[in-house]
Amino acid sequence: MKAWRFQNAFGLENLACVEFPDPQPGPGQAVVRVRACSLNYRDLVVSKGGYGKAVKPPLTPLSDGAGEVIAVGPGVTRVKPGDRVAAIFMQGWLEGGPDDAKAATALGGAIDGMLAEQVCLDASGLVKLPDHLGFTEGATLPCAAVTAWHSLFDSGRLQPGQSVLVQGTGGVSIFALQFAKLAGARVFATSSSDEKLERAKALGADGVVNYRVHSDWDRAAREFTGGAGVDHVVEVGGAGTLPVSLKAVRRGGHIALIGVLSGAGEVDPRFIFLKQVKIQGIYVGSRRMFEDMNQAIAAVRLRPVVDRVFGFEEAPEALRHLERGAHFGKVCIAV
Repeated sequence: MKAWRFQNAFGLENLACVEFPDPQPGPGQAVVRVRACSLNYRDLVVSKGGYGKAVKPPLTPLSDGAGEVIAVGPGVTRVKPGDRVAAIFMQGWLEGGPDDAKAATALGGAIDGMLAEQVCLDASGLVKLPDHLGFTEGATLPCAAVTAWHSLFDSGRLQPGQSVLVQGTGGVSIFALQFAKLAGARVFATSSSDEKLERAKALGADGVVNYRVHSDWDRAAREFTGGAGVDHVVEVGGAGTLPVSLKAVRRGGHIALIGVLSGAGEVDPRFIFLKQVKIQGIYVGSRRMFEDMNQAIAAVRLRPVVDRVFGFEEAPEALRHLERGAHFGKVCIAV
């Protein structure tokens, strides 16, 4: 079987397709014939060596993949050959809160990832796909969708009628928009592209603002809520956008801090305690969250938004496409 691999060094120029023997499952394990993968900003950071000494080559990248079980080892009852599955982001995070041991099982970072024709994983780290989704759509779920679900429901306790601000139109933000609308919330979206904002409105966004034109987009968010500020912010920008999010959120509101897309910045902590804002760091989620989310996705037959699908041999170009930032929704690779 073939797998993409950083053998000796990171950098997209060092990503090579190599041959490996087909994996064989041991006790408690399952072999998955991967049919599709999806990309996350984290994959770009890993590919550039941005995790420092914590993540080293050799490494097969990508955390997100879906496929069909083709073999199981002794003692496996959770899945069987023929099951359509996705791998959870942290293979050891089944339920409860995070810890160091669970973080040490993150695919495509701490351990080898999904950008291969076949992978051998613990059966406990697999979840079955909703029946109405294909493999490409299913591959979008493990990181971006679970992150959005965790942000809004497990952390935010989102209620019908509340307001949610989503930043940009990448994978996490689009899933957050879709989930928030399903929950009966009002959604305010930001983007640097008017075209993307129109597409966000087509998905249900109730208010939008171009942050390139309006750098003080917190004003528009407060106007959207009658001056009070939004109940929830899905913060994917990090330090560069967090100061504006703190102005946009209401007193006692909730910010799910997810990404670092905007780079460095300075945060005045006074806004946090004066407004009594809850800021929760979100690093994907557990298998239980994934399964809860899948029940909701299946109930309403929600379809993930896929920007573009690359071939397996085009994996480096898929990462470059993600890096350019022109995507709307998820960038995927057919395997």
